[in-house]
Amino acid sequence: MNFITRLSALCLRKSKMQQRHQSSRRPAVPLGSRILADPSKVFEHNMWDHMQWSQEEEENAKEKAAENSLVKVQWEDQDKYEREASKYWNEFYKTHKNNFFKDRNWLFLEFPEILPEKRREELKREERSSEHKKINSTNSFSHKNEMFEEGEKYWKKNYGGGSTSVQGYVYNKKQAKSLTDNPQGENCGEELGRLESFPGSDATHRILEVGCGAGNSVFPILKVLCNTPGTFLYCCDFASGAVELVKSHSSYNSAWCSAFVHDVCDDALPYPFPDEILDVILLVFVLSTIHPDRMQGVVNRLAKLLKPGGMLLFRDYGRYDTAQLRFKKGHCLSENFYVRGDGTRVYFFTKDEVWNMFNLAGLTEVQNLVDRRLQVNRKKKVKMQRVWIQSKFQKPLLLSLNNPEETTKRHPYR
Repeated sequence: MNFITRLSALCLRKSKMQQRHQSSRRPAVPLGSRILADPSKVFEHNMWDHMQWSQEEEENAKEKAAENSLVKVQWEDQDKYEREASKYWNEFYKTHKNNFFKDRNWLFLEFPEILPEKRREELKREERSSEHKKINSTNSFSHKNEMFEEGEKYWKKNYGGGSTSVQGYVYNKKQAKSLTDNPQGENCGEELGRLESFPGSDATHRILEVGCGAGNSVFPILKVLCNTPGTFLYCCDFASGAVELVKSHSSYNSAWCSAFVHDVCDDALPYPFPDEILDVILLVFVLSTIHPDRMQGVVNRLAKLLKPGGMLLFRDYGRYDTAQLRFKKGHCLSENFYVRGDGTRVYFFTKDEVWNMFNLAGLTEVQNLVDRRLQVNRKKKVKMQRVWIQSKFQKPLLLSLNNPEETTKRHPYR
């Protein structure tokens, strides 16, 4: 079975998913196609897509949000939650480690832009040729392992049993020794001078995940990237405990990934790579944890990291999501911004707010959707209205028709 079929098996975890995606009522992408046509069958599945709220449901949600926002957290405590934000997230990961969130194996369905264009085209061709074939769900888990195993085989074949990184370039141990232990030193210096001084400098497709947590996006991505030469993944989190969890994972490999501690709210902190070199930035359930007054500055800084044509992929909590309506009085920090019992914070967006932020940062809308779903607990017979915002924004291409060489000079890492 080839790479793309394995990727499909990785993302479509149930065999029934293939049939769902052939539904004529809704497109498979974006945001699924399981439509609740008969309310009496609501408890037959755990999730229903593209839910439409009635005016009454909308008004009830607004009332609940207004009610739980009446009592605000005292200013002294608000200041503490801001100053000690990293402490609360470190405590979170110390308690839960990597057991709290599930791996985001849906990423490639909603965000195929994560992959290089050539790989995406291969995926499209494979999907067209196999759209009438069923995927055997019993093999899907083993396919994930096979994907990574093939990546390991590729790595060992090209770089041998041991490897290391010298200023961003990957060598097997013998090659690295010849560079660093050259007795004459002259050729070694020339070689190192030729190399760029940041991880992933030799890659042609670079991705940054902001707020990587324990790696629930990192490792599904790495399982694909390890089989895709020329790609490199950066991931950061301001909770040092989360970054340590990523680095200590058995699938972490510095040949394909660089994990580092970083506070995106601090503009003065440098990134371990230059501006305007990233093809993709992944911002999934991260911006909502940041104080609303600081969000625009974060987006502005991230936009500078994208190369012209680069894409920022966003998914986060939407206004009146069940998580917002469940807050009790006394947890509201400011309008639509709350603190959980463990000290971590969350904001609930509208798509207009998201559009305004990314537009002010100079990015162009490719997608900006409200994803409304009905989540069902079939055992307890409980229904929960989930609301998320999913967006894609692109950095415009700045081409100088009069002086194309100048464009190349400004963006040497394309």
